[in-house]
Amino acid sequence: MSAADLSGRIALVTGASRGIGRATALALAAQGASVAVNYRTGMDDAAAAVKDIENLGGTAVAIQADVSEPAQAAALVERARQELGGLHVLVNNAGISRDGLIFDMDADEAWHVVKVNFGGVLHCTSAAAGHFMAQRDGSIVNVSSVMAEGGWTGESSYAASKAAINAFTMCSAVEFARFGIRVNAVLPGFTPTNLVRSLLDKGKGQQLIRQIPVRAFADAEQIAQVIAFVAGPGASYMTGALIRVDGGFGAQLGAGHVGG
Repeated sequence: MSAADLSGRIALVTGASRGIGRATALALAAQGASVAVNYRTGMDDAAAAVKDIENLGGTAVAIQADVSEPAQAAALVERARQELGGLHVLVNNAGISRDGLIFDMDADEAWHVVKVNFGGVLHCTSAAAGHFMAQRDGSIVNVSSVMAEGGWTGESSYAASKAAINAFTMCSAVEFARFGIRVNAVLPGFTPTNLVRSLLDKGKGQQLIRQIPVRAFADAEQIAQVIAFVAGPGASYMTGALIRVDGGFGAQLGAGHVGG
């Protein structure tokens, strides 16, 4: 098996009907994996992702579940196993954002962000752990964010949920290593998906792009390629890692160089 070969592997990607999740599902399929495409409300988008994978000659199924609910997450993992014949890779990608200043924050909204973003990781990991431990084989990739490593106005609940994912990733890696299970997190930078589009509207995007050393936002496909690599055999000695994919944004001191 080559470093980019996922033939015979079965993957579940949460929040895979659009954005980074969808791009990840296609990237895994392109490397030979069969993919369960999870969605909460985007049934048509999930069906389109499955169709695209099938057009590539791959195998995929769409499965509805709200991963913030433990019972639904457990049912999702079980359906993926049954419908595709097993499970080897779990990509915890599902997430939401609710922008707002701390002073004005609605507590229920803030906890809902944590419940979806961190809760989804917790619930799906817990649901898949027994299967992975029994087969002594599994790769978990949690999609975090560079927001987890610094402050940003209006993003406190989102950043806190992603920081929790980072800590959970490292603890999971330590606990599961003896069972042959790897757990890593990929931390995307600014990627123009529906989740962060409000940050890039009304000229904010051009102001922000000047703070990114490579002077460009990421494409969802660029993030997906890193996730697929980390999930696969080429990263077999990698576990407990937090991998930034942010065009150098997090490597700076403050805003970095602000020239052209």
